[in-house]
Amino acid sequence: MMKKAEDEQKNKRTTYADTNSLLDKLCTYSRSDAYPFHMPGHKRNIEAMEIVFPNPYQIDITEIEGFDNLHHPEGILKDSMEWAARIYGSDQSYYLVNGSSCGILSAVSACVSRRGKLLISRNCHKAVYHAILLNELYVEYVYPQVIDSLGILGGILPEDVEEKLKKAPEIEAVFIVSPTYDGMVSDIKKIAEIVHRYGKVLIVDEAHGAHLPFAKPGDFPSSALRNGADIIIQSLHKTLPALTQTAVLHIREGFLSKEQFSRLKMYLPIYQSSSPSYVLMAGIENGISLMDRCGQEMLSRLKEMLDHFRKKVSGLSLVQVPGNELAGKYGVFAVDESKLLIMLKNTVLKNSQINGKWLSNYLRQEFQLEMEMDAPNYVLALTSIMDEPEGFLRLFSALSALDRKVLENVQETPLKNQKNSRYNIKRDSEGICTIFNAVEQNKVLCPLRQCEGKLAGEFVYLYPPGIPCLVPGERITREIILQIEDYFRMGLSVQGMEDSRGRNLKVLVCPSGHT
Repeated sequence: MMKKAEDEQKNKRTTYADTNSLLDKLCTYSRSDAYPFHMPGHKRNIEAMEIVFPNPYQIDITEIEGFDNLHHPEGILKDSMEWAARIYGSDQSYYLVNGSSCGILSAVSACVSRRGKLLISRNCHKAVYHAILLNELYVEYVYPQVIDSLGILGGILPEDVEEKLKKAPEIEAVFIVSPTYDGMVSDIKKIAEIVHRYGKVLIVDEAHGAHLPFAKPGDFPSSALRNGADIIIQSLHKTLPALTQTAVLHIREGFLSKEQFSRLKMYLPIYQSSSPSYVLMAGIENGISLMDRCGQEMLSRLKEMLDHFRKKVSGLSLVQVPGNELAGKYGVFAVDESKLLIMLKNTVLKNSQINGKWLSNYLRQEFQLEMEMDAPNYVLALTSIMDEPEGFLRLFSALSALDRKVLENVQETPLKNQKNSRYNIKRDSEGICTIFNAVEQNKVLCPLRQCEGKLAGEFVYLYPPGIPCLVPGERITREIILQIEDYFRMGLSVQGMEDSRGRNLKVLVCPSGHT
């Protein structure tokens, strides 16, 4: 009887491995007709990458003689990173195999003393909030402008940064995200001038702008690397032909103290694996090499395809893809138009509730187009130098069909101008209790509808991109309660909550430790 049970379990395992394994699903997807308007930036387009990458198992090694050590580079890796720094024009560049997240954690830990104060843009990635939590930091927020009519965030106003630095001289560093996931670029040059005038360090999360340093002036916005930022973190895998999980951290000397630089070198090995993948590092090197040789030309080709696509879309009646027209407004200094925000103009439909989730499903099921992200009001399509004209043609054909479908069901009544935002960035949700105190305090699950006025005990964010709409220690407003309910109703990916159904939220039992 026991042997029979063991055989049955073995058969189940074999059946799963043969038909439902991750590898099997990945191979099936790679053979499908799905077109990737999502990261990684290589788009699985091996031919266009001009390299023949070997079987990863053939080159997967550890730190053996002659291959250096990422955490103590003295040979081939040291030379490679110095080569990368020369290409980028940075003073130091470091390869990251734990993504931009480890670079963010390292930069914040290095530049702000324990229990010190950090100024961040409220639309930062969750990794910044994790750094705040781990280092028990106090935080000040500078808020991005809001583009209400589109339901997205704009840029950070330099004068808002200066106002915060004036009021809180104990701030030790400033952290800004630019470009945003949606492609909005802030005036980093002016922000850097202000930050340096106050003797602080500027860290820029440029995870979504790894391609910008290689573009011809005028094709795409200028990189933070060229505009005075002190530490710049870029996710190579998001927009460049590099493997998922690869990133690079750049340093510009001048305002970074010797102590901060020393701490950065200490923290990088802490937040990265002690067994960094040589496959990933080789992928980093290959991606940078390709961009060095022909990145400018390939980016100009991408811009031509994007301009052609956007011009055709402008002729549609109800589908819109906002872009450079936003520059100069809402704190937006420039727009990275490689990000395609696909949304409908303000209309009410007779028979269907169209939102970002519906749009994403429609494009996937009807046209085999896989988007990067679905938001309440739009979908985001990421493009890169590895995209082909066929992809843009398929996307335009799909949007033309969508435009006709919507026209058949449209009413004359316009929607209100303000759309649901993907992020809660209202100033009345300012933190009452520090994040680290909130995480350490006693918490209880409370029905979501009864949470108004209480202090949050957990993060709430949509993923991607992982920007918290609620942070531990923040006062919970009725607005955020309705927002969370809307997210679940729309079928969006809400993460951070212990109750994955969204019915209950962790709140602090006895709030203390207020800032």
